Amino acid sequence: MVLVTAQASALPARFATALASMRNPVLRPEVTLMEIPGPNRVAPYSVALEGDITVAEQDIATGRFVVLHDPQGQENWQGDFRVITMIRATLEPEMAGDPMLHEVAWSWITDEIVEGGHDVVALGGTVTRVLSTSFGALDGTPDAVDLEIRASWTPTDTDLGAHLRLWVDLMSTVGGLPPLPEGVTPLIPRRAGAWQ
Repeated sequence: MVLVTAQASALPARFATALASMRNPVLRPEVTLMEIPGPNRVAPYSVALEGDITVAEQDIATGRFVVLHDPQGQENWQGDFRVITMIRATLEPEMAGDPMLHEVAWSWITDEIVEGGHDVVALGGTVTRVLSTSFGALDGTPDAVDLEIRASWTPTDTDLGAHLRLWVDLMSTVGGLPPLPEGVTPLIPRRAGAWQ
C-alpha cells in the first residue's frame, strides 16, 4: 500500500503528482475521510480512502475511494490510472418502488463528471437497491432501502484531487445533503482521527 503521505521521491512521478493533488482537500464539515490499506494485487501502486458523511451524529452515507496506478498502463483501463468508488446509503422506504431509481442514481455519477468538467474514459459501474423487511422478533422494525453505487473510470490527467471531490460530492448527493451554493466555502471543524 502507498500512503497519501508517502515520500514522493520513492514513487513514479505521475503517481506522486496525483497523490499531491489529493492532499488536504477542502471538504464539507459533515465529511470525514480516513486512509485505509489499498489493494496490492491489482496494480503496482494504490491508495484508498474511506469516507463517512455524518449528520446529527448519524452516518447518512459511507463509501470508498481507491486509486490504482500502473506505470505501464492496463488495456482495459485505457490508461495508467483507475479510480474505483463505492457509495452506500439508506434511503426513504417510499423510494423502494421507484422504477427509475437505478437510472437516476447512475445519472448522479454522469452529471457530476460532466458538470465538473472531468475528462474520463472507460466509465462503468452498477447501482444496487436492497429492500429489507423485518420479521419475528424484529417485526415492527421499519423497512429499509439501501442503495449502493459502484463506479470506476480512468482519468485522463493526474489531478485526482478533483476526482476525490467528485466522489465526495456524489456521496453527499446520495446521502441527501443539499449542494453547497457556488462560491460558498464550507467551514471545517477539526476532528480527531480525520484524514487531512
